[in-house]
Amino acid sequence: MATDAPGGRPTRAAVILPFERPSRVAIGDGGGHRAAEARLAEAVGLTASIGVAVVHEAVHPLRERRPATLLGEGHVEMIGRALKEQEAELVVVDAALTPVQQRNLERAWACKVIDRTGLILEIFGERARTKEGALQVELAHLEYQRTRLVRSWTHLERQRGGFGFLGGPGESQIEIDRRLIGDRIVKLKRELEQVRRTRGLHRKARERVPYPVVALVGYTNAGKSTLFNALTGAGVYAQDQLFATLDPTMRAIRLPSGRTAILSDTVGFISDLPTQLVEAFRATLEEVAAADIILHVRDIAHPDSAAQRADVLGVMEEMAEGPHASLEEGWQDRVVEVLNKADLLGGIEAVQRRAPGAVPVSALTGEGLEELRAAIDARLSAGMETIEVSLPTTDGAGLAWLYEHGEVLARNDGDEAIRLTVRISPADRARFEDRA
Repeated sequence: MATDAPGGRPTRAAVILPFERPSRVAIGDGGGHRAAEARLAEAVGLTASIGVAVVHEAVHPLRERRPATLLGEGHVEMIGRALKEQEAELVVVDAALTPVQQRNLERAWACKVIDRTGLILEIFGERARTKEGALQVELAHLEYQRTRLVRSWTHLERQRGGFGFLGGPGESQIEIDRRLIGDRIVKLKRELEQVRRTRGLHRKARERVPYPVVALVGYTNAGKSTLFNALTGAGVYAQDQLFATLDPTMRAIRLPSGRTAILSDTVGFISDLPTQLVEAFRATLEEVAAADIILHVRDIAHPDSAAQRADVLGVMEEMAEGPHASLEEGWQDRVVEVLNKADLLGGIEAVQRRAPGAVPVSALTGEGLEELRAAIDARLSAGMETIEVSLPTTDGAGLAWLYEHGEVLARNDGDEAIRLTVRISPADRARFEDRA
């Protein structure tokens, strides 16, 4: 989307939230429902992140959904007057609009209208940096665009005679567009499947090494990339904006026991994530499915932290259900909750008193990071076994392997043999005993 209006100034945008008040049952279910003001603030943040100037924002109560415009006639007129006063060129409606509703609102307001799905797709398109990310975004965008081809625009209503492979006589422009989009979607899915196979080979290579994988998950802008940089010393792109990271990044980290683990930074979650994006980003989320430990990073200082937590866990539960589930049962046992931005609430001790059992940190100041490394170490050690090993003094490779993959608790060097007490996982013990 072009974010510059004529003259080089940013596009002037309005953000409208059609707000349906949750039912009394829903309010009391403990799911952490958001207030209208918080939802609007998130929508404004999302809109501003694509480089437009937000000149108007408003919440409009939605008593019933109107098939033609979603909003009632009075609200449509009221918004139209505000748009004219603010000279807005773009309206973001923080809801799912049907193609007909989008067309009718554009006619009523005489400006471009996009819904929440279109906005998130726009953000993802700007943020994706790797080939995989670009493929995923294009696939999601085309699947969304295909639903918009309903003769909403006059240029799609022209009839065109057949020529070559473009179709037979009388094929309409909309039919051609739909077929071309369908062909491109098929091609993209094949390319993404190849990407998934490649990532699967990479995982198999790590299993042969093997290093445990620790995946960072959390609501967008919870501070995952800042925490990733603090733990690994990497220079991953980290900004105070929504969806700063869309492509998975992996780095090795050293734990207090001397054990090496791989830390994976993943895409941020968000409420009402478009279905197209959940499917398109399956390959990215596979890093979470393959992880030995899942660090759920929360912005504990955010007023909607509880609702954000519910959104993340809800998406992960979806990943564990159905015939194509990518998360195994019992994934909850692998989750360590990390309460980030503790510095905004008085430090880690103050946060710890409020949420015992979680690990409070400040990725910005570094407070609590050593405790987090220790917690990762302790979780990885759970289920490990302690063994006695005797190696010839000439077996330097075996000695190095045990130090790399296990935790050496004691060592006794003799003239002909080295005796070790090692804490190691059952899988690594089997690999060590099977080595040539």
